[in-house]
Amino acid sequence: MALQDITPLNPALMDTLVKHSDTEGWYPDPNDPERSFTKVLWAGHESGRIALLYRWLKGFQAPPHKHIGASHTWIIKGKLQVRDAVLESGDYVYEPNGMIHGATTALEDTEYLFLMEGAIIFFDENGLLGYESWEEYIRQLQTQPRLSEQRA
Repeated sequence: MALQDITPLNPALMDTLVKHSDTEGWYPDPNDPERSFTKVLWAGHESGRIALLYRWLKGFQAPPHKHIGASHTWIIKGKLQVRDAVLESGDYVYEPNGMIHGATTALEDTEYLFLMEGAIIFFDENGLLGYESWEEYIRQLQTQPRLSEQRA
C-alpha cells in the first residue's frame, strides 16, 4: 500500500520562533509608555488570532473592555486584579466571547501571555473609546520604537 502524501500544499509554512529577550521586540503602549509594554509573538492574519506577551508595571490599569472573541491568559510573574479575582504567577484564565469587565490592574510588576481570538472593545460611561485587534498590534509593532532602540 502506498503511503499517503502529507507534504504541505503551501511550502512557505514554517514555525514561528521568537527568542526571549528583556528588551528585544518589546514596544511601549502609546497610551502609557512608562508602564505598559507589548511583544507580538504571532499574528494569524487569516483568523484574527494573536499571541502577545504583556509586561505591565505596578499600577498600570487597562480600561474597561469587552472581548469580541475568546481569550486565554497565563500569568508568568506578578499579580493582576481582574474583576473580583487576583491572578498570580502560574494562574490561567479563559474568557469566552462577549466577556465584559472593568479595569484590569497590575498589582505588582507583571508579565503574562495573552492569546486573543478576536478584537477587544474599550469603553467608558460615555460610550466606545476604540478597539484593538491583531491589526492594531501589528501597526504598533511597525511604528512604535522598541525598548532596545530607546536604550541604544
